[in-house]
Amino acid sequence: MVPPRRNYNQNCPIARGLDVLGERWTLLILRELVGGARRYSDLRAELPGIATNLLAERLSELQDAGLIDRSDLPAPIGRTVYTLSDAGWQRVMPILQTIAWFGLDRLDLMEDDPESPLTGFLAGFVVPFDPLKTAELSAAYRVEIDGRRFEFAVRQGGLAAPHGEPAVTVTASAVDLVTARLGPTEARRTAARRRIKFDGDPDAVDALRQAFSL
Repeated sequence: MVPPRRNYNQNCPIARGLDVLGERWTLLILRELVGGARRYSDLRAELPGIATNLLAERLSELQDAGLIDRSDLPAPIGRTVYTLSDAGWQRVMPILQTIAWFGLDRLDLMEDDPESPLTGFLAGFVVPFDPLKTAELSAAYRVEIDGRRFEFAVRQGGLAAPHGEPAVTVTASAVDLVTARLGPTEARRTAARRRIKFDGDPDAVDALRQAFSL
C-alpha cells in the first residue's frame, strides 16, 4: 500500500519544493536519471527496497511535475524509458549537486567495496561543476565509467541534456574518479587523475579538465 502523499500546506518556496521533492525515494529516482535514460527494471534494480507500486507512483508524480519524460522507443527495441526533462536538468541538478557535495566526504572508502559508476560520475562531474568556471563552455560530453555510459552537456553555465556528438569522451574507473577527489594524499589523488583518459580535440580536453578540476 502506498502511503498518502505529504503536503506541508505552507505558501513558502521551501515547503512548496518539498511537496514535490520531499517524498521518500524521489531524489534517488532523479539521481538515477542523471545517468541517462533508464527502464523501469533498471530503476528497480538500482533502488533495492522500493515497492513496485511506489516506484510507479513516484514516476507518475515526477512526470506530472514536468521533471522527467517518459518515452517509448520504437521497434525492435520497443521499451519504455525515463529521462530527466529539460526542466529537470535546470531545476533538479543544482539540488542534487548540493546534496552530493554535502555527502561526498561522508562516503565510506573501502577497498573491498568498489564505488558504483554513478558514484564515480557524481564525484567526478556533478559535484565539482562550477557555473563560473564553465560559463564559456558549450559542448556535449561522454563519460565511460566501468562499462556504463554517461552523457551530458554544458550550456549557458549549466548542466544539460546532451545533443549531438560528444566533443570529449572520458574513460575512467569509479574508484579513480572518487580517489581524485577524496584520496588521502596528494600523490594518490594525482595518480588517480593520471589514469583518467580523455579523447577529443586537445583544446576541448583542456577546457573540460580545467572546468572539472581533472
